[in-house]
Amino acid sequence: MTVGKKKSKQVRREALNLPAAKFFTKVNRLKKLSRAIARLTPSWQACIPLAAIIFLVWGYAAVAQTAPAPTTEEQLASLKVGMDTMWVMVAGMLVFFMNAGFGMLETGFCRQKNAVNVLSKNLIVFALSTIAFWAIGFALMFSKGNAFIGSSGFFLLNVADNSPATGEAYQGIFESLNWTGVPLNAKFFFQLVFAGTAATIVSGAVAERIKFLEFLIFSLLLVGIAYPITGHWIWGGGWLADAGFWDFAGSTVVHSVGGWAALMGAAFLGPRLGKYRDGDTVAMPGHNMSIATLGCLILWLGWFGFNPGSTMAVDPNAIAHIAITTNTAGAFGGVAATITAWLYLGKPDLSMIINGILAGLVGVTASCAWINVPNSAIIGTIAGILVVFAVTFFDNLKIDDPVGATSVHLVCGIWGTLAVGLFADGPTTGLYTAGPAAGLLVGGGFGQLWAQLVGIISVGGMTVLLSTIFWLALKALLGIRVSALEEAEGLDIGEHGMEAYTGFVKETSLDNRSETSYGGYGGGSGGKTTKL
Repeated sequence: MTVGKKKSKQVRREALNLPAAKFFTKVNRLKKLSRAIARLTPSWQACIPLAAIIFLVWGYAAVAQTAPAPTTEEQLASLKVGMDTMWVMVAGMLVFFMNAGFGMLETGFCRQKNAVNVLSKNLIVFALSTIAFWAIGFALMFSKGNAFIGSSGFFLLNVADNSPATGEAYQGIFESLNWTGVPLNAKFFFQLVFAGTAATIVSGAVAERIKFLEFLIFSLLLVGIAYPITGHWIWGGGWLADAGFWDFAGSTVVHSVGGWAALMGAAFLGPRLGKYRDGDTVAMPGHNMSIATLGCLILWLGWFGFNPGSTMAVDPNAIAHIAITTNTAGAFGGVAATITAWLYLGKPDLSMIINGILAGLVGVTASCAWINVPNSAIIGTIAGILVVFAVTFFDNLKIDDPVGATSVHLVCGIWGTLAVGLFADGPTTGLYTAGPAAGLLVGGGFGQLWAQLVGIISVGGMTVLLSTIFWLALKALLGIRVSALEEAEGLDIGEHGMEAYTGFVKETSLDNRSETSYGGYGGGSGGKTTKL
């Protein structure tokens, strides 16, 4: 053995602080173990690290078992919170996906020269809604304050909240949401996607002639101020809730508010150039009914998050019941609108089929948890009929709404809110234990119907007032409408400097249509275009 090797062994022995005999014994054992491992097959050799890991984890688990195990009740409570949270988040994601439906629907029903503009508005509006609702909207809508407005919890900073505690166990500033046992962030996310929906409704009504920046500013004001104020009255424990007004998933809170804001925007903007001529309504058909139909189907799917998700808890009976009433109303609304359009307009216009489905879905949103399935069919049927005549009504008023937001969301939102006072079964029937009184047509009196009327008028009045202030201020300070030349060429070029369909022929003349049509959302079929 060389001197170097002897010194090396001596150093290792001294490092281990072992007598020479014990040191060499351990070395020999390690050598024997190494030779034994080397004789094993590769498969067995691979099992050695795994066995070591199992041994270590087993030892850790044995130590951890010294802590007291949660009781069965605690485990069940934790499981329920997890399931409820998962359901709320998935339902919220379905509602978020409705932004894609609105984008496809509105783009398809507008002319191709404005496709980029419509898509841009539908995409950015949810981002703006997120900022506005996080900063001030959620606090104004749901925090403690008074019967008119919330007053704390802005930016969700320094928030007193012990969610998912519920009822009397809840301690925090968002008492109006203490009925749902999910974390605060889940509550915020679900309410955020509803606020974004209200802003998106406005986009279609003001399409094809509004300035991009001014629309963005209005969206911030709507979601940050107008929507939360009226929402606080109903869902935030405000004065309308105390007065007995009920709106389960938002026929008024979301759809009517968006519809009123859209109506005022369309009125202050004025009609598109060439839309009304010599007392007639000139058809301006949408450029792509395929994606409009896709948009309708996406919205229909999203409604199964919109309405059933508003339980904000995994209640199998309630979720299934609401899904069926929602779907039934949409189906009957589509059929009713198709038949009505066929008889009234002479053709089963595809835009009216789409109108009717969405009208039925909007119409049942307020009452879906508190009615039986046959009555949901009645509500959807009436909504489908109403929307056909609403389109011609607004055209007669010379209010140009390219995608029919006022007809679907405002008119049918009002109808759906009234339907609670007409068709609600009442909490004594076993269908629900807390909610509106029995409606007028199912054996109740006028009490619930009167409360619904008060809510409709109050929310409508406040939304019209605030929207008017916002639109007039924007019009006076910045101007809200593009120039006639930019409108004729298309907002895609003027506002965004790009085209959705580069190289395709597009219509730019203002005097190239002669056919009158009341096609609702899509402006009807027919009409002529000039090929350049």
